[in-house]
Amino acid sequence: MAYRKGQSGGVSPATRITQEIIARLESGTKPWIKPWRGVPVSRPLRACGVPYRGMNVFWLWMVADMCGYASPFWMTYNQAKELGAQVRKGEKSTIAIFYKSYTKEVEAPDTGEKTDESRRVLKAYPVFNADQVEGLPERFHPHATLEVVEPEGRQAELDSFFASVPAVLRHQGDEAYYEPVADRVTMPPAHLFSGFDHYYATLAHELSHWTGHASRLDRNLKNRFGSAAYAAEELIALSGQSAPCLSLH
Repeated sequence: MAYRKGQSGGVSPATRITQEIIARLESGTKPWIKPWRGVPVSRPLRACGVPYRGMNVFWLWMVADMCGYASPFWMTYNQAKELGAQVRKGEKSTIAIFYKSYTKEVEAPDTGEKTDESRRVLKAYPVFNADQVEGLPERFHPHATLEVVEPEGRQAELDSFFASVPAVLRHQGDEAYYEPVADRVTMPPAHLFSGFDHYYATLAHELSHWTGHASRLDRNLKNRFGSAAYAAEELIALSGQSAPCLSLH
């Protein structure tokens, strides 16, 4: 339950991955228990169904967790087009990595003798998760094995209250967060929660972050975890978390 900054560009694949890992480590263990169930996790797969290997497995798992993607499939923009599908407008790519081998002629400093030296360089290419793509065949969205049962405690007044908020809201994955750059709230589906009271409280928390966007209250949402500004923003969201419920009593 947090807000997330946009991905940085113009950096090397190794630097980008390192920055994201450090950011996750800095966030530490969340001081609360998620009031919802998780979704099954699969090894990241290419569009053809072949599993990714090496660092891509860890990296794409982490990106899927951060973004709330439920599908294990990843593909390039052109691969999506070849499948008759289209990347959803406004979606941002992440990267998959590979090593490219090449030889370079080098000269020994003492003898001047020239030899071919084998080298490897880390390369990257942009990919999208299947959850970011519209029109894909059903096989790219495996059904979760969790039983879909609506939890208790749904209230028409609160449904009406949240429906009146003009926020871009999507339900997918098992993470709750607000993205300032995309100006979008992501929530786990309601059936993953143990009760609608938890769902409403979590949604109110993320919508409190939504109010801080530059086009609304213009709060500082670019601060680092552990800073005073970050703590203040979380206090605001925690205060807003109970407001809808209190307003009905």
